[in-house]
Amino acid sequence: MALAQAVITALAQRQWTLATAESCTGGLLGDWLTNIAGSSQVYLGGIIAYANSAKQQLLHVPASTLATVGAVSAETALAMAQGTAQALGATVGLSTTGIAGPGGGSLEKPVGLVYLGLALPNQALVEQHVWPYDRLGNKQASAQRALEWLLEQLNA
Repeated sequence: MALAQAVITALAQRQWTLATAESCTGGLLGDWLTNIAGSSQVYLGGIIAYANSAKQQLLHVPASTLATVGAVSAETALAMAQGTAQALGATVGLSTTGIAGPGGGSLEKPVGLVYLGLALPNQALVEQHVWPYDRLGNKQASAQRALEWLLEQLNA
């Protein structure tokens, strides 16, 4: 809760707004952010785009990106972050895409692999993580790190 509050405060100080695009976290970011009173001043909303078709239709992730590198990739995370910021008219877009588990992993893309995307006014960034937890733990670790990373960038 303190982390989400710090993110809301940092956004408000810059007079920036935030939109989220979530796949593997399934709405946790939106939940945590909206638990903060007054978050509507900076948090415009989020899109839970679990299926590839939703990523394409709602976030404008190119079909070619999904076909060549897949939904769980740096390119998709970045496109999701940029797409949600554009769709909701936000200053900042934050995204999560990954394999929460317990199934769905491969040698190239193991369970726990997550990409976070961040679209800021003058830069776009991606982080990669491989979490060692169960499904819920991977989701929570991803959401936690996404907010920590956003706060780090806002305070940089």
